[in-house]
Amino acid sequence: MAGKFCVSLTCSRDNTDRATVAFVIANAAVASDKQTMIFLSIEGVRLSQQGFADGIHEPGFDPLKTLMEKFVKAGGKMYVCSPCFKKRGLDEGKLVEGAAIVGGAKLVEWLSDGSGCVSY
Repeated sequence: MAGKFCVSLTCSRDNTDRATVAFVIANAAVASDKQTMIFLSIEGVRLSQQGFADGIHEPGFDPLKTLMEKFVKAGGKMYVCSPCFKKRGLDEGKLVEGAAIVGGAKLVEWLSDGSGCVSY
């Protein structure tokens, strides 16, 4: 692979435009042969729950659920901030396919080699 790329996403239904564009960019990165991860934190962690992205569809883009599924199917990594997840009382048994709960150290490790990162 030609390097790594990170998309940091802090929103979900509170800003569906940002959430959608974050996954559009993540899909572009993974399609460009970048080892790509999306780091869900703050309200973004809600997207890790089955059914939460259902019905989110910004005009001009694929539905968010479709974008998320494409990302994982293409080999993208979806990491979920553990403290943010716990703070919101979410259910580990309802994680979407490909989501993994991790600590902030995982993000630091990913970025420590100078990997590019965008935030939404």
